[in-house]
Amino acid sequence: MQPLPGFRDFLPTDCAFRNAIFARWREVCRGYGFVEWDSPVLEPTALYRKKSGPEIVAQLFNFIDKGEREVAMRPELTPSLARVVAEHERAFRKPLKWFSIPQCFRYEKQQRGRLREHFQLNCDLIGDDAAAAEGEIIALAIDLLRAFGFTAKQVVVRLSDREFWTDLLRTRNVPEEQWSELLQVIDKSEREPRETTAVKLGDLADPVFQVLEGGGRSEKLEALVGQLELRGLADFVQVDLSIVRGLAYYTGVVFEVFDRAGKLRAIAGGGRYDNLISHLSDGLVSLPAVGFAMGDVVLGELIKETPEVFAPLAHVVSQQSALDIYLVIAKEERRPDALRQVQQLRDHGWRVDFSLGPAKVGKQFQSAEAMSARIALLYGDEWPQVKIKQMTSGDQELVAAEHLNDRLRQLL
Repeated sequence: MQPLPGFRDFLPTDCAFRNAIFARWREVCRGYGFVEWDSPVLEPTALYRKKSGPEIVAQLFNFIDKGEREVAMRPELTPSLARVVAEHERAFRKPLKWFSIPQCFRYEKQQRGRLREHFQLNCDLIGDDAAAAEGEIIALAIDLLRAFGFTAKQVVVRLSDREFWTDLLRTRNVPEEQWSELLQVIDKSEREPRETTAVKLGDLADPVFQVLEGGGRSEKLEALVGQLELRGLADFVQVDLSIVRGLAYYTGVVFEVFDRAGKLRAIAGGGRYDNLISHLSDGLVSLPAVGFAMGDVVLGELIKETPEVFAPLAHVVSQQSALDIYLVIAKEERRPDALRQVQQLRDHGWRVDFSLGPAKVGKQFQSAEAMSARIALLYGDEWPQVKIKQMTSGDQELVAAEHLNDRLRQLL
């Protein structure tokens, strides 16, 4: 039996690597004043249909539950966020600065950097329409990558503005009902042959290509870059009007984060979505919002492919799985004494293990080494003294059992 296509098992090392990423995400988000929240993994299918249209259903793991309700496993968190904010926003002062690390599910073709399940960091700033909100969100996205050790030579945030394009379409008298389709064409222009894009754009091909080739200018984006320059982060950003983000709910600044080498899919993406909460609450609540999501799959690949970033994180992972103390029971008659002390040691917060049954002393020391224990405690003929062995240096000493905790505190 194998995992379903596009799903992963997380063996202990994989789980430790994933948790190290999560820990770094949480640390940086909290440093920006963001607080963590979460929502159910199962939501009414209607929530996603209302946000993205009926075509989204083909990408969902959806079914009829035992209560005859049409439900779906969440493909993203933003609709749930909008639902929760619309219901509870009066209980919180604005702006809301919330983050979450949900596991999401999409029924689509698996490929490099995209699976049918993944974890992603969602960061959203709700209730503030100031341009500084975009600056704060993009700075957070940058600092999340800097926290892993990535530099401006390795990653880039490509900034754009959907309002720039909607203004262009308006001046060209393009009916508003065609905007979404044309914006998706522009968004895909980098990944399609120029001739294909030109056919789809029709009369708009020349002005659009002129912008994409460097003929467009946005004072809004220049001001945003200025904000990031004040923070010392401007080297990480690049104005690129070819970034449109295909999702129709974006209303202003949008951005995507890529590795500079261009080997992988987008690491993160987001932007301003001022109308979504109002749309999903049928106009009962209207709040401006800006946010982004960063997936664990692409980020994990980039970390592993960047040795100077991977090595420090791998060290953190190894330290997380390492023991502080391994108890070596050389004489079985000393096992009760060891068991009395193992609980005391764990109560002090140390990571402790021992052989659950009789085993040769040499094998027990091998286990201590395999588990990267820092200290081995030998319970044998010396009792009521315990022999302490520092596994790295090999230094040994005898300590009276009643003084063991004090000595370990000095060593650890």
